[in-house]
Amino acid sequence: MKEFQIIEQFFRDKGQQRRDVHLGIGDDCAIVQPAENKSIAISCDTLVENIHFLPTMPAHELGYKSVAVNLSDLAAMGADPAWMTLALTLPDVDNQWLQEFSEGLFEAAEYYSVSLIGGDTTRGPRCINITIHGQVPTGKALTRGGAKIGDWIYVTGTLGDSALGLDVLLGKKEVDPQYRGFLINRHYHPTPRIIAGQALRTLATSAIDLSDGLNSDIKHVLKASNVGAIIDVNELPLSQSLLESVGKNDAINYALTGGEDYELLFTVPESQRGALDTALIHAGVKFVKIGQICAGDKLRLVADGQPFELDSKHFEHF
Repeated sequence: MKEFQIIEQFFRDKGQQRRDVHLGIGDDCAIVQPAENKSIAISCDTLVENIHFLPTMPAHELGYKSVAVNLSDLAAMGADPAWMTLALTLPDVDNQWLQEFSEGLFEAAEYYSVSLIGGDTTRGPRCINITIHGQVPTGKALTRGGAKIGDWIYVTGTLGDSALGLDVLLGKKEVDPQYRGFLINRHYHPTPRIIAGQALRTLATSAIDLSDGLNSDIKHVLKASNVGAIIDVNELPLSQSLLESVGKNDAINYALTGGEDYELLFTVPESQRGALDTALIHAGVKFVKIGQICAGDKLRLVADGQPFELDSKHFEHF
């Protein structure tokens, strides 16, 4: 099967068909029409076999996750998802794999109203590259650089589940069968917090999605905002599956360093805490306060008022 046959059979005219796409797959470029008074948010992620996903990862789950991790970047900016392109590198043409991959990809894309508008296919080691585009009201985008001293630090969801799920898949950890499915699913199926990001546009001073582990990602916010932070590790949101599987101390380390949670970390001033409760409860998103922004440029981890020492490092791409 040739490149254009792959595109026609598995990707062209599939999934969400947005009215703001004037020209999609089939020409040298796509043409889209941004909404009035909206800025374009653009993000790109690459998933490489044996680096970002296992060769045994089901194709459907890989397709879904490829979109979800990009959507998480849009969520961190408070953007509304709109369009994406896909560059797909494959060692060979496997029709069954392509069918399942494309079904997973379009499952996520349709749910979040994203249109596939172009891309490329080529031969080589398996690699998925997606560039995603969203729209955000002009001047309202969330960034990493707005945190202020005194702001409270929050995270959505629970942390550490995906990393333990990966360790289960790698055979590094054995867990009770009642928790195994949940943990693996959190690794395969992250939930991009799009609605939360939209709700935070007028409330949060900064935001970031947690892809490399909280301990690493919050430091990007501190550097961009020129501030420090205190995190109480006893306040980290930990699932029952994580706690029951590894115990509290290891659960905290997974939450801080595991990576691939794709939850949001954000900062909110005291004056907006009441509005935050209303906004995110109405959005159906669980969230918890874990610390506070302070003067300086360091991250301090504490437990019961004492310094907390990590047992492991954060996730590394290289």
